[in-house]
Amino acid sequence: MSINRRTILGGAGLAGAAAATGVGVERLVSESRSDKDAASPDDPARFGDPRIPAELLTSQTHLFRLGASPVTTLDGGSFRQADEESFPIMTGQAASFLVLTLQPGAIREPHWHPSAWEINIVTQGVAGWTLIDGNGNHESFEQHVGDVVFAPQGSFHYFENRGSDDLKIVIVQNTSAAEPNDNIGIGESLSRLPPRVLSALFGVPADTFGSFKKIDKGVVVLRKSR
Repeated sequence: MSINRRTILGGAGLAGAAAATGVGVERLVSESRSDKDAASPDDPARFGDPRIPAELLTSQTHLFRLGASPVTTLDGGSFRQADEESFPIMTGQAASFLVLTLQPGAIREPHWHPSAWEINIVTQGVAGWTLIDGNGNHESFEQHVGDVVFAPQGSFHYFENRGSDDLKIVIVQNTSAAEPNDNIGIGESLSRLPPRVLSALFGVPADTFGSFKKIDKGVVVLRKSR
């Protein structure tokens, strides 16, 4: 008979809850079963931990040759990415990663991810960072080789290449989708606001924004104006 680790841990959890609340284990088990029976057949939560997808694609290859994958070239940089479309075994795993190269003077557009946090590791060069979170906290610093930066979900952030050589940075996110599908940039956001709204916000004439270019891209890298 196979042993299901989740069943054992779940039973231990129910026993602990019963002891803490004074409710019998039989009642908690009954209520737990009722909740699962009421769940949709497609709801992975009915199998236990809702963080675990109902079906794992473990039959797919575990190897992805990132260095041989297509390069997305931008103004001032490029990146290669592994996500559920290019690396199917990641499907349902809430994970993706990319390797981004910024040329000297290039900036990764200020942006935020509504559904994902990100971990950033510099492997070459120096990155200048600014982060702003939902509580109004601001932080600016330089990230060097070996440093790790964590940008919480929903935090507004950007980084730029402060050095004289290419900046290479590895980015890991807890989303299986490609970054453009979970990215809101400041350029795209401002492009969707009418000049009268921007005028009221920044306290300048509305025609100030008439010459602004329109941006409709998920990932933007630009060279710094000199």
